[in-house]
Amino acid sequence: MTACRVEPVDAPEALRLAPQLAEILRACVADGASVSFMDPLAPERALAFWTATAKAAARKERILLVAFSADGEAIGTVQLVLAMPENQPHRADVSKLLVHPDHRRAGAGEALMRAVERAAAAAGRTLLVLDTASAAADRLYRRLGWTCAGRIPEYALNPDGSPTHTDIFWKRVDIP
Repeated sequence: MTACRVEPVDAPEALRLAPQLAEILRACVADGASVSFMDPLAPERALAFWTATAKAAARKERILLVAFSADGEAIGTVQLVLAMPENQPHRADVSKLLVHPDHRRAGAGEALMRAVERAAAAAGRTLLVLDTASAAADRLYRRLGWTCAGRIPEYALNPDGSPTHTDIFWKRVDIP
């Protein structure tokens, strides 16, 4: 398992890291990740996504976590979406768990998920929800104690345009 560190990043740091995060996103989409984008993903479109994410973080609507390799390179990311309806102040969505394909299966995904759970608890969120179309992510979430609530067929498109399902997961977290 390769060591990595996971840190929350504020809006200015997210903007500074946006080119690296855009390359992670582009690599994941090119590798087949169904994460809201089609392949090929233009560099400017990926960069615009991270710019918008930084703005959402500045408004405290999201918490952005980034995994860094030992040499300081951004290798993965995940977001905690805090902007929920007023009747769901206890809940947050986990979104865009991305690990660069060159750094997968070395512990970054698990480190990001453990960090996002801690961030949720620190933010007072006790129920987390996410969705995935990835078998590898499905295995990770189950191993970390997430519960699959069910599958929705033909929920979205893969980056190549083929339809894919999504599995909905949830997990309760304890507030320290």
